[in-house]
Formats: sequence, structure tokens, C-alpha cells
Amino acid sequence: MSSQRSSSPTKPESADEETPQQRRLERKRERAMAAQSQAEAERAVDADTDTIQLEVFRYDPDVEAKQEPRFDDFAVPYERGMTVLDALIYARDQYDSSLTFRHSCRMAVCGSDGFFINGRQRLGCQTQISDLDEPIRVEPLPHQPVIKDLVVDMDHFYERMEAVEPYFQPDDLPTGELEEQRQSPENREQIKMASRCIQCGCCTSSCNPAQTDDEYIGPAAIVKGYRFYMDEREGADAQERRLELLDKEHGVWQCHTQFSCTTVCPKDIPITEEIQEMKREAIKRNLKFW
Repeated sequence: MSSQRSSSPTKPESADEETPQQRRLERKRERAMAAQSQAEAERAVDADTDTIQLEVFRYDPDVEAKQEPRFDDFAVPYERGMTVLDALIYARDQYDSSLTFRHSCRMAVCGSDGFFINGRQRLGCQTQISDLDEPIRVEPLPHQPVIKDLVVDMDHFYERMEAVEPYFQPDDLPTGELEEQRQSPENREQIKMASRCIQCGCCTSSCNPAQTDDEYIGPAAIVKGYRFYMDEREGADAQERRLELLDKEHGVWQCHTQFSCTTVCPKDIPITEEIQEMKREAIKRNLKFW
């Protein structure tokens, strides 16, 4: 009796069984749906987050593609108490690390973050987002050469300040090692506001005569001169010399009494009033009765 090997018949492919291609397509669809769900979730979070629209001036002379000035838009999450400087720091750290601006103390003391915000000279660290209308446009201080983005060249401003010899020059110093250079409370009150100047440059940037006359020393320098001229501890010779520096065509007499410097001063210094005081001092010095 002969034996016959029985072979197992080939199992026919079920119509319901997935092919490798179908499995790949299914996984692709699953990934697409997961990505869509994630995007929808992110949009929902963004919709719930209160953001502010920041328009920032951009310019970089060293990069050919950025030599044409423009504005870049940034959507910055808003938090209560946020300042313009806070928003700029967020935009730089989260969106574009090349965004360039000056800042230091963040307490309205250093004066380094003077900007042109919504059409007015302001300190970035002092300006609350809640006080501004959107979009919030931030530009460099006008009438100053722009180095990059919001950074301007302040050399001419500092030269103006130095021209009035902004330092104390007494005739005599106290003889005792620990003796103070005394000042009356009344005199301290007189120069108190002028001594608050932080040299941010906002007043000079807002001053039209300072933009049309390169020799005009500007409101900030005059206020600095006022601060030392009016100090009762100042030496007589130094006081006379400082008044001579201010009593010139390009000194106090170039002031047009526009009050723009007083309006934008972040330290509330009555700049225009103090300039007029120096004009009166100059007139009294030149009066001769004979």
C-alpha cells in the first residue's frame, strides 16, 4: 500500500485582513489626527491667554537683509503689572534673540531704556502695558543715530552734558576728617528735583531746538548746570564759570519754552521752569545800574 503525502492547502487571504500598505496608511492617519488634536489644544490655550501686540522697530546695518528699517510684530502673553521692557525681554528671549535694546536696573534709575513708545519718549521699565493702547509700537529715541534696533548713539548727548562741568566744585572743603559738607534744608529742596535727572535723553529727544541746532546743549545739560549752580556749597568761581557756559546763544537762550521736555521727563523734573530760572540768573548777572 503506497503512502501519499498530503499537503496543506494554502490559506486564502481574507478580504478583511489589512495589507502592510493599509497599516502604514492607518498609522499615518492616526498621526495626522493626533497632530490636529494637539494643534487645536494649543489654539484653545492661546485663545484663553491674554496677549498684547508689540510692534518693534528693527534695523541692523551689519546684516544686508536687515539694512532696510522695518517693524516686527510679536504676540506677548500679558501679565498684570507687565511693563514695556518686560514685553521686549520676552520677545527677545522667546522669539528673536537678535532683538537689541539697552536696559539695566529695571527700576527707572539707570536711564538706559529710553524708547519712543506709542509716539512719546518714555522709559520702558516705567511704562505699564495697561496704560497703553494696542498695538504697542516701540521705536528708538528720535533724532539720534540708530546703531541697531532700539539702540541709539548717545555720544553727542553725553558731550552736551559734560560741557556744563556736571560735578561739585567747592572753594573749600571741611577741615575735620569726618566733618560734612553742610547744606541747608531749604537749598536742598531747591535743587531736589534737578538732582533726580538720570540722563535718559528723553527730554533732549523731544526738544525741537536740540534737533535743529547741534551746538545747543539741550535741556538735560541745562538742568544739570542748574543743579550745581544753585547748590549753596558750590564755589564762587565755579558758579560764575558755569553761568557763563549757560548764558550763550546755544545755551539757555536757545530754549523755545515748548514744555515738551517737561512733559516727557520720567522723573517729573520741571525742566522748562528751571531753564527759565537760569535765564533770570543770566539777566541779573548782566544788569548794570549806573
